[in-house]
Amino acid sequence: MLDIAGELHRWIEEGREFAVGTVVSVGGSAPRGPGAALAVDSAGTAIGSVSGGCVEGAVYELCAQALQDGGTVRERFGYSDEDAFAVGLTCGGVLDIMVTPVRADSPQREVLRAALAAAVAGGPAALARVVDGPDALLGRALLVRADGSAEGGLGGHPELDRTAAAGAAALLDTGRTGTIALSEDGSHCPGGLTLLVESSVEPPRMIVFGAVDFAAALVRAGKFLGHHVTVCDARSVFATAARFPEADEVVVDWPHRYLRRTRTDARTVLCVLTHEARFDVPLLTEALRMPAAFIGAMGSRRTHEDRTRRLREAGVSDGELARLRSPIGLDLGARTPEETALSIAAEIVAARRGGTGRPLTGGAEPIHREPRAGAAEPAHREARAVTPG
Repeated sequence: MLDIAGELHRWIEEGREFAVGTVVSVGGSAPRGPGAALAVDSAGTAIGSVSGGCVEGAVYELCAQALQDGGTVRERFGYSDEDAFAVGLTCGGVLDIMVTPVRADSPQREVLRAALAAAVAGGPAALARVVDGPDALLGRALLVRADGSAEGGLGGHPELDRTAAAGAAALLDTGRTGTIALSEDGSHCPGGLTLLVESSVEPPRMIVFGAVDFAAALVRAGKFLGHHVTVCDARSVFATAARFPEADEVVVDWPHRYLRRTRTDARTVLCVLTHEARFDVPLLTEALRMPAAFIGAMGSRRTHEDRTRRLREAGVSDGELARLRSPIGLDLGARTPEETALSIAAEIVAARRGGTGRPLTGGAEPIHREPRAGAAEPAHREARAVTPG
């Protein structure tokens, strides 16, 4: 539900009652993963999505019913080839959905309010909810913050909250959403309880080096993908906020010097568009030895060969060079800055999701894949209201 935290936080602050249907597990090919949510308020307004359209109507009805009944329910949706008009996933996958009412009298309302506020504020926090287990515990929630503090509770054995908090903190450290199997007594041996842990973390960083026209288009693509985007260039005449109004920050500094003093992690995307040896070589020498999800550099084949030679002369090893994606981008035949930005963005997504970059037509690989460990997940987005049906 944290993927629609912005709108839900507004609803809860306005005192609205609503119900949330959350994807708690998927099987086979499914369009959305655990944590995806659709919410319906008492006026019938719907936001979010759980399947890209396949089962939205049915989940809408479940949410409306849960608001009336006040009980948390779990429902499975799969593909049925026996009835072409049955509610299900045409892609052949399976979705398990938990629907939780958030009414004025809901015991979980305050912990959900705190979790939504944390997600909107951008601070790291993890929301753990019981998605499988005894009916009395279904939907119980525990909020775990980065400092180890917790709010709410799952009920049951005194050790359960402690063990759940430790597991949620581990997922929060990696910025991942996932499930934890526990026993009701809090032991790690699977024995009757499954928790869905949704992690809310800061947006992954994209640092674009080189204040060129291609960078302006890439900034827009990076923001669209949910990154916090920085543009860096040593030339103050080019690195200006006026030229990059959509960037979160514009830095005037030598690229390698800025990279040394700024923060990167395993979700960071580094795009080098300068294609000048005086900038590229010292920058990439630093970058290829730092944590990052993606490191790419622009340039022709000839520029790439010359840059590779210079990097080896600077002491960069073959293993470090293997991390470099150069020339950056997928082969789309791009010409314009916008087309080039699209090709770079496409390679970033393919690297994050394990895609091949080949056309889906005629392929046999699964369309939807599990994200790679440490991959850069996009930031949570504000949801738009949709028409039920």
